Amino acid sequence: MATAAQLKSLLRSYSEADGERFLAVGTQIAAHAARSGKTKLASELKELLDEIKRKQYAARIGGSVPIARPQGELLTVLSVAYPKTRLSEMVLGDLQVASLRRVLHEYRQQAKLRDHGLSARRKLLLAGRPGCGKSMTSQALAGELKLPHFAVQLHALITKFMGETAAKLHAVFEAMKATRGVYLFDEFDAIGGERTSKNDVGEIRRVLNSFLQFLEQDDSDSLIIAATNNVGILDDALFRRFDDVITYERPDSSAIRKLVSNRLAPFSVPELNWPQIESYGDGLSHAEICQACDDAAKDAVLADRSTIDEQMLYRALQVKQQRLKQ
Repeated sequence: MATAAQLKSLLRSYSEADGERFLAVGTQIAAHAARSGKTKLASELKELLDEIKRKQYAARIGGSVPIARPQGELLTVLSVAYPKTRLSEMVLGDLQVASLRRVLHEYRQQAKLRDHGLSARRKLLLAGRPGCGKSMTSQALAGELKLPHFAVQLHALITKFMGETAAKLHAVFEAMKATRGVYLFDEFDAIGGERTSKNDVGEIRRVLNSFLQFLEQDDSDSLIIAATNNVGILDDALFRRFDDVITYERPDSSAIRKLVSNRLAPFSVPELNWPQIESYGDGLSHAEICQACDDAAKDAVLADRSTIDEQMLYRALQVKQQRLKQ
């Protein structure tokens, strides 16, 4: 077994995101196991350590193990998670799925593309109404690639002091080089609005100029994703800086069926009147339909019913429709 000192050092290296010390302590623990006669454990530990090293070299991230935590001034600007979401869990259109599968395929084969002077798709703009899956897509890409997911906190990024926001933005792009991951700029229209807008603020215009410059110069191995609910107000100069623009629409009849079926799969549900459900769900977003399903399920549980009554689902969808019209 590892000594108390080794365990403390291992945890400390995790908390400080110190990849080199993490590997060094892991090697010590493997060696200690071998000396203690636990050859099988030592062999398994060595295989795991070798796998981590191989991933380091493949990712070209300067010796960092896949433990990522924002440091210093980025503590308030970036929030990190390790999603397990997969694209197969999402209900998307064929065109969206094809576009995202291509992103994954190119990213996994980026070394081959580089050998021929080509670049993988890494910079994506996701556009569509709220609740249609843009943020979840970002998490699913991170889950598929087994990368940390960094969400840029715009409330902490944008300040009233001249130059401070651009400096924080620069730190974010430097982090992309140091730590490979998926970086999400949600509600991107807050900084990506057209620079000739009448409501334009000088500092935001400078931030957008800085973002355009950083995005164009970025040559990291990270995925950069900007998500917007209002693509119409974005500055025209943004579009040519992104490798792909993926548009999200409200779910059609087929998607509504899949969403309801998937969401209510853990529960007992009688035969549903699908044309009626599709009618009630028409115009709602993916998130609103899922919330309606959850509301119907909670009503059944609280009423001590073993099945979800169809009328419960109708009412929940109707409530969402009423709020949509307000």
